[in-house]
Amino acid sequence: MFESFGFEETTAKEVSVLFALGIGILFGLLAERIQFCFRRAVVGDDRRAAAGVWLMALAVAVIGTQFAVSAELISFDDHRFMAAELPVLAIIAGGALFGAGMVLTRGCVSRLTVLSGSGNLRALLVLVVFAIVAHAMLKGVLAPLRVAVGSVTLDLGTTTSLATLPGGAWIWSGLIAAAALGVALRSGNRPVTLLMAVLIGALVPLAWVGTGFILLDEFDPIAMESLSFTSPAADSLFYTIAASSIPAGFGAGLMGGVLLGALLSSLVFGSFQWQSFESPRQTGRYLTGATLMGVGGVLAGGCTVGAGLSGVPTLSFAALLALVSIAGGALATQAVIQGASGSAGSPATPSPQPAE
Repeated sequence: MFESFGFEETTAKEVSVLFALGIGILFGLLAERIQFCFRRAVVGDDRRAAAGVWLMALAVAVIGTQFAVSAELISFDDHRFMAAELPVLAIIAGGALFGAGMVLTRGCVSRLTVLSGSGNLRALLVLVVFAIVAHAMLKGVLAPLRVAVGSVTLDLGTTTSLATLPGGAWIWSGLIAAAALGVALRSGNRPVTLLMAVLIGALVPLAWVGTGFILLDEFDPIAMESLSFTSPAADSLFYTIAASSIPAGFGAGLMGGVLLGALLSSLVFGSFQWQSFESPRQTGRYLTGATLMGVGGVLAGGCTVGAGLSGVPTLSFAALLALVSIAGGALATQAVIQGASGSAGSPATPSPQPAE
């Protein structure tokens, strides 16, 4: 469709950077205001409210994405989420590692990106280390590990998503959306908070349609993408250090937009605050978590947003398995931490949790 706009000197990839920048700014603004984070929804002290926000966004993302599919605006038939050979070991192990890492760093990557834009230097360092490790897994010294673990697959044949099961796409989409909406409406959140979660969820199909339909150029194709942070973080790192030879893409625009949106929101609403590490032990914990998320995010095929908020609406089994594995890794790690804290100190005096 892009070629019908008559652009002669601007490519679809160049426009995708600006499009992603706008998507990122909106996500950064909204996520900073409602503290959007999957970790909080799974193991946070306010998990009920946080889960309501996250699931409200998911419900909208699922319905919006499947509407775009039914309208034949986009198709996931050739998308990596629908690969017949499911890298089951990589997804389960990667998801568990990512979940463990986000507990250690007290934030999923999307949340840490938002925190970086609002003055949190801990989050910024984690984000940089995460991007380095993810890039090493994708194209660097750790790539053989990715290939080896990814070679253990399960042949799904043509049954790669819920849409291929009895009932079809709309039945399963409706069930997921209804369940998510039911939790969200009973989460105790204010209507304005849920409304902002709705807007975050709407960004997912908007990005899918933008890159997969509006910017579709048969002569110079770009990847169909939506909200995600693993590959974009790695791409942004590479672009930052080699901008003269590596052009920016959707990922770099998205990361830059989220940082800018979070910065604007925190400045306008007075939540911007410089924060740093409090001890060497805390630094080690966060760097360990960043490394685990970098390895895990690549193996799992995405983070809580890429494989979760954007992946689950495709109804892909790979995305569903990744999200479940991330949640399982987070719960297991939190249980270990709480057990260690309980055995080390008095049960009546719980160990203080580091701030985000």
